[in-house]
Amino acid sequence: MPTLAPPPPETRVGYDLDAVRAKFPAGSITTQEGAPWPTWIVRREILVDLARELRDNPATRLDLFVDLFGVDYPDRAERFEVVYNLYSLPFHARLFLKVAVREDDAVVPSLVKIWKGVDWFERELYDMFGLHVEGHPHLRRILCHEGFQGHPLRKDYDAARRWILTEDKIYKPHFDLPDGEDDLFERMTINIGPSHPAMHGTFRLMAVLDGETIIASDIEIGYLHRCFEKMAETHNWQQVIPYTDRLNYCSAFINNVGYCKTVEKMLGVEAPPKAVWARTILSEFSRIMDHCVCNGTTLVDAGALTNFWYMFQIREEIYGLLESVCGARLTVSACRIGGLIQNLPPDFEARCRTLLTMIPPFIKDVEDLVDKNRIWLDRSVGIASITGAEAVNWGWTGPCLRASGVAYDVRKAYPYDLYDTVEWEVPVLYGGDVYDRYRIRMLEIRQSLSIIRQLLDRGMPEGPHIVDDPHVALPSKDACYNQMEAMIYHFKLIMDGIQVPAGEAYTMVEGANGELGFYAISDGTGKPYRLHCRPPCFPIFSTFPQLINGGSLSDSIVSLGGLNVIAGELER
Repeated sequence: MPTLAPPPPETRVGYDLDAVRAKFPAGSITTQEGAPWPTWIVRREILVDLARELRDNPATRLDLFVDLFGVDYPDRAERFEVVYNLYSLPFHARLFLKVAVREDDAVVPSLVKIWKGVDWFERELYDMFGLHVEGHPHLRRILCHEGFQGHPLRKDYDAARRWILTEDKIYKPHFDLPDGEDDLFERMTINIGPSHPAMHGTFRLMAVLDGETIIASDIEIGYLHRCFEKMAETHNWQQVIPYTDRLNYCSAFINNVGYCKTVEKMLGVEAPPKAVWARTILSEFSRIMDHCVCNGTTLVDAGALTNFWYMFQIREEIYGLLESVCGARLTVSACRIGGLIQNLPPDFEARCRTLLTMIPPFIKDVEDLVDKNRIWLDRSVGIASITGAEAVNWGWTGPCLRASGVAYDVRKAYPYDLYDTVEWEVPVLYGGDVYDRYRIRMLEIRQSLSIIRQLLDRGMPEGPHIVDDPHVALPSKDACYNQMEAMIYHFKLIMDGIQVPAGEAYTMVEGANGELGFYAISDGTGKPYRLHCRPPCFPIFSTFPQLINGGSLSDSIVSLGGLNVIAGELER
């Protein structure tokens, strides 16, 4: 199977940040010492030219715009800090840019003309922090409604404050109509969702039709937004874990792992071998489950109902495994900072092996039913297709990007847990359409099964399920009943939480939809000063109007399913 996996760090031949830095005035770029990744503090005036140079210069080729978010420091003269996360696919290298602005001059230039995927991130910056993004084509709120007052992620915003959406503030769509279409005689504008099965109950699609062909469209999101990042600031580090479950709730365990690894990095602790082993296995089972949900619902959107039952039976059986580990099924909260919630059940390995036997026949049955089915091929081949270059420009990661010929996978590019100790491949397809997005997930299910099988053959490591550190993990019940020190540690952790040293960290894992990252900033207290989640399907869904314009209305429904947009992850 062909792969285009990024080269390992030691083969970054030609990567040279100094070649770019030398082109800009002295003092306009400052390196942040002690940052978790290479980080430049950049003057706002050079940001656009610097971003273009970083993307186009052969010595850097930072072609993938990964993320953008803001931080509020009310006590600083330059109150707001804007953080840009860039990645080079050719060189397997990452760079963060930081731009600081004053409250009375809270303006940053737009980078939409450099990376299309920055569009929604800049709107979120405006929505959550109130920063004006100069040059953005349609700067308006995105997660909060138009009647919302204030900016939730500012430190002076009351987390309990709510604003009612009134009828006069209902979102008005913006349509980029093709030239000459303004006076189309048979033009019709329709609204689908958010309360519509085709939109999965959370998205709103507004489309201008010529017959059944979509000539322009717009989408509204925010119906499931609960400001996860604001809630994280009001709870201690351990209490944030259940909120991560509700990001991508189709593979909640992976969210737990990504967040806990970020905090562990800041604490300087490592989960014990048994916990790492179990995390890797349960992450892959969660990935299988997520891919099954995506493909099952995509097929049912195309009318192939039987496959839905086959795929969801796999999910049901994996739920049984998760339930045996933690007692929960959908939102599991099975991880803890430093390890797992509790020791693994005695039959954990037996349950896993049963699943390895049960899952492949279901996958084969679905492939036999649809892979060469003329109706499915007509509904999926060539539909909502996108090239690898365009997908990178829009900031895609995960299966959707790999279906367009780009083999970026966090598990290979930045191996974590046990992914670099087992043999597996990164499947790549090149159609970039609904069909290849379906196929890539089927191929990845088989790779996940292979990873799990190898880890089971290795055997469960001996030892504890969580770190033996009373400043991080709760003492055992037996210790609390019999040791005064253990009771004191228990009391302190419950009342004050884990005390994370001041600093910041960014850790990413390969979520079911792509790079799932958590950027955490600590001020040395028991609560996050700032916690940002990089949601993989956020830039993917921002591309949706461009994917469906020019296609039929019915094709847009199948296209949405194949993107696997999970509202909890999208809107946080």
